[in-house]
Amino acid sequence: TLELGGNAAAVVLADWASEEDLEWAASRIATFANYQGGQSCISVQRVIADAAVYDRLAEKVVAKVQEQVTGDPSDESVDVGPLVSEAAAERVEAWVDEAVAAGAKLLAGGKREGATYAPTVLAEVPAGVTLACEEVFGPVLSLHRVSGADEAFALVNDSPYGLQAGVFTHDLQTAFRAHRELEVGGVIVGDVPSYRADQMPYGGAKQSGVGREGVKYAMDDYTYERVLVLTGLAL
Repeated sequence: TLELGGNAAAVVLADWASEEDLEWAASRIATFANYQGGQSCISVQRVIADAAVYDRLAEKVVAKVQEQVTGDPSDESVDVGPLVSEAAAERVEAWVDEAVAAGAKLLAGGKREGATYAPTVLAEVPAGVTLACEEVFGPVLSLHRVSGADEAFALVNDSPYGLQAGVFTHDLQTAFRAHRELEVGGVIVGDVPSYRADQMPYGGAKQSGVGREGVKYAMDDYTYERVLVLTGLAL
């Protein structure tokens, strides 16, 4: 299996509007944008929210991200550990700084200490900056305001990557539409994109790779089909 990364989106649609709904979405987004220091190909990098819920969701996401504790991951009180190296943290810092210099709004984080980068939230990230286009592979998420599912799904697809996407909606038709239209290997309904299990065909589309992980798919990779042709027999 060849897996080349991602730029995973969590879409929060207008029907996901109760306080309980938004608390759940914000909590999941904050956790899975920063788990493993953001060093996961299906960590939440983009949050695409309908204008009807954007302001309330953004406030909750920022608050929950600011609650994340950085430090030694062997300490049970720590939520976010360091990146794999100081050079990796410096790269994340450079991408965030580039986005802010181009006009993005820094809502939380944005600070580096050695190999640790603070959990960071950005809004109004310009489309052309590196952070918008590439996989940050660090504890950074960006918030995007849209109007309706059409715009939300188009923005998810506006990426060279397509590993997985999360769609927060209660509408079954919208859920099936997301699965039909989103150019990703997997759609997680009612949660963030940061989910995989061994029994599922885990993998992506576009520049997110070729092939699928999973027990059945691994077995297929270790086998090959053979043909036996019988001729000239009186049966």
